[in-house]
Amino acid sequence: MALYSSTESQAEDGWMAEINTTPLVDVMLVLLIIFLLTIPVVSATVNVNLPVESAQWRDTSGDYVVVTVDRVGNLYFNDSFAPDIQALSSLIGDIAALKPQPEIHIRADANSPYAYIGQVIDTAQGHGFAHVSLVTEPAQNR
Repeated sequence: MALYSSTESQAEDGWMAEINTTPLVDVMLVLLIIFLLTIPVVSATVNVNLPVESAQWRDTSGDYVVVTVDRVGNLYFNDSFAPDIQALSSLIGDIAALKPQPEIHIRADANSPYAYIGQVIDTAQGHGFAHVSLVTEPAQNR
């Protein structure tokens, strides 16, 4: 009859503390192959030559308000200074309920930071304005 110490029997009967990663690697390789096959199909687009035209003059005889953003980000509502975006938002909110709703024309300096223009557009859309336009200079004939 053989005698075993308790430490020997516990070592033989214990659970393995290792994780079998072979199935995980197999799944990841299959996903990698699927992605490699589908990415070229999704990113393919039709090449077209888009027409190049200058902005056409549009009749703006209807009601509109002008929001101006200068080169340093100062805001103006119909030529009156708005100290910050919250003040401009309250001014835009006051005219949002008018029927018919006026258009908002944004006149921004070419060198003004885009963040300020984005805030003006976001504020106008937040008040429900459907027509927001960016005012530009006509292109010079070359």
